[in-house]
Amino acid sequence: VRVYISMAMLPASMKALVKEGPGTSYEYREVPVPAPQGDELLVKVGKVALCGSDINLYQWNNVAQTIAKIPFTPGHEMVGEIIAVGPEAPPEYAVGKRVCVENHFYCGHCYQCTHDLPHICQNLNQFGHGKGTVYGGCSEFTIIPAKYAYLLKTSLDDTRAALLEPCGVAHQALEEINPRGDDILVQGCGPVGLLAIGLAKAMGATKILAADIVEGRLESAKHVGADVVINCKTEDLKTRVMQETAGNGVGRLLEATGASRMVNNCFSLLRKGGYVALVGLPKEPIHVEHPLPDIVFKSLTLKTVHGRKIFHTWEETERIMSENLISTETLVTHDFPLSQYEEAFRVLMSGEGCKVVMTPGK
Repeated sequence: VRVYISMAMLPASMKALVKEGPGTSYEYREVPVPAPQGDELLVKVGKVALCGSDINLYQWNNVAQTIAKIPFTPGHEMVGEIIAVGPEAPPEYAVGKRVCVENHFYCGHCYQCTHDLPHICQNLNQFGHGKGTVYGGCSEFTIIPAKYAYLLKTSLDDTRAALLEPCGVAHQALEEINPRGDDILVQGCGPVGLLAIGLAKAMGATKILAADIVEGRLESAKHVGADVVINCKTEDLKTRVMQETAGNGVGRLLEATGASRMVNNCFSLLRKGGYVALVGLPKEPIHVEHPLPDIVFKSLTLKTVHGRKIFHTWEETERIMSENLISTETLVTHDFPLSQYEEAFRVLMSGEGCKVVMTPGK
């Protein structure tokens, strides 16, 4: 027997962050609770995590104006419980089930979508960015079309479930370069880099090197599984990498800084036949000083990733987290009520915290 909940049983309004015009920050205000139509799900949000891209949306800078469209509610890393369903929602999406959102809203008919690559759809819309939907996770309730909702299969707590989206980015990158039985360097120990370190360990990497310029992040890297940490402010990265690899260079490298200088230099750190995955987002041109010895003659494999494989990556990251194969204790440093969003963004932008989450309804 399918359970439906009448909208009359739910509140008429809810608190949400809304951006309705250009400018910094959001309005925190009362908006109507939406009714699900077609295959849509009405989801009561449990936790929403903030991402580096949310800084751009908050500031409404040039990057934001490229990747987002006004009006919208932000928040694309979220978990919640299905409260009501539209009349065409598939039966497995039942009231009471917990879901995350695959925020890459694919079209279903372009070349990529018809060749099993919907996560890099040509006509990509995005939850929490005002593209294809005004909804996001920074609200008490939100609307998710069923085909973009990932049904959780375990009792993974809400805080860790909210990390599955960024964890999936790291996981897809690592699957592409396969660290099992090899050494790997992770450049950048922000949330995605730290998740990548934990995942690399769970996936069988034999030696994990981590590089950053913030000592606190390097301490976190050790906690999640790094064997060697390198502070690029006080050490020459290439010298240390070569010392740690008998002069060969690393076999696998995951670049998660997005800093052009780090991207430019990363190819010189790989051994011949090595693999590199670019995950960080460079905002300046990539320039390789020695393209022949550092790239062409090394016979490298270069992979780039965007998003997660739908829903393979979600299933794998949930399994890894639910089996406690990676530690996330040091990642989530702050949990604010949604009403304290200004402080949450301040902490995020100042670098005081690592992963910041918010709890709607508080």
